[in-house]
Amino acid sequence: MENRPSRILPFIVASQFAGTSLWFAGNAVLGDLQREWGLGPEAVGHATSAVQLGFIAGTLVFAVFALSDRISPRALFFACSLLGAAANLGLLAGGNSLGALAACRFATGFFLAGIYPVGMKIASGWYRADLGNALGFLVGALVLGTAFPHLLKGLGQAWAWQSVMLGVSAIAALGGLLMLLVPDGPYLARGAKFDPRALALVFRSRGFRASAFGYFGHMWELYAFWAFLPLAIAARPEVANGSLWAFTAIAAGAIGCVGGGLLSLRAGSARVACAQLAASGACCLASPLLYLAPVEVFLAFLVFWGVVVVGDSPQFSALNAANAPREWVGSALTIGNCIGFAITIASIQLLNAAVAWLPAQYLFLLLAPGPALGLLALRPLLPRPAQNSRPAINSSRRL
Repeated sequence: MENRPSRILPFIVASQFAGTSLWFAGNAVLGDLQREWGLGPEAVGHATSAVQLGFIAGTLVFAVFALSDRISPRALFFACSLLGAAANLGLLAGGNSLGALAACRFATGFFLAGIYPVGMKIASGWYRADLGNALGFLVGALVLGTAFPHLLKGLGQAWAWQSVMLGVSAIAALGGLLMLLVPDGPYLARGAKFDPRALALVFRSRGFRASAFGYFGHMWELYAFWAFLPLAIAARPEVANGSLWAFTAIAAGAIGCVGGGLLSLRAGSARVACAQLAASGACCLASPLLYLAPVEVFLAFLVFWGVVVVGDSPQFSALNAANAPREWVGSALTIGNCIGFAITIASIQLLNAAVAWLPAQYLFLLLAPGPALGLLALRPLLPRPAQNSRPAINSSRRL
């Protein structure tokens, strides 16, 4: 056991949870905004895509200017938590239009790039030998944070949407304050400067191509599933308190992240990622049948899907880090994450357009190609039966 204060990991995990609760705050209250502002059904996809686009832009800006090297990471985390909370509250200033909604969500996503990845860096300053275990908890915190606005909405169904947004922003700001109590760790190191030339070089690595394209297939499904989960639940009118069930299904992913990390110690990251991606893809294909099942089976199915849809995320992060060319690790991870989040925008917009002509029970079939192509890409990383398994990888950098 490394010598460090016992509060370090709980404080970082709590701060990460609080900060990432901003991610889907807009989605949790979108039904209210659609009624009050007269927004159409396409607002779901546009609001979610705006957050993703903001996160991509923020990730690139922070990487190019090496902000987490120039500024203490915990100070950067604190500043971005406050700015993200303020951007989240921008909806309260008025506007009452899809453009105003998209602008506020874009700004929120931009500052999330200074919360989630920076939280990972803060943890790496305190953990070395057991970094993988610590980062597994941080990925779980992201999942719980993503789900939290749905819980807040579900528990306070009589609350105005403004109260939900105020609650989420207050918690995010408190998370930033809590991170200030975590001093810079002894292993905190400067990251390699982002080099755009790496885009033409990193994909020459066969191993990185395999892990990255597997990750891209995973990302095609993940955020679109999270974004349209409330719509899928609403298609079963007998489900009471859809917001609470949306929280339950998304939050269940924390079990997949932690459990997958423990399994990877024996089976290796590639096998665990492959198993969870295959299970998630099977859920895509089976989803139309579940609308014919009893509501209890339907809800249990969604919770299981929530476990496996994100449980492979830490393993893909670990595989990308392990297979990236050593001289381009930082740039490769930045490029991989930016491409992955760009892919989420494409799948979200596809489902957004399909809502107008495709019944809700068939919507998630459009996500099935992602896991299928991801599984094909992963094959080179799977150990052959006649050979010894590759060493287990249980570290992760980010989603």
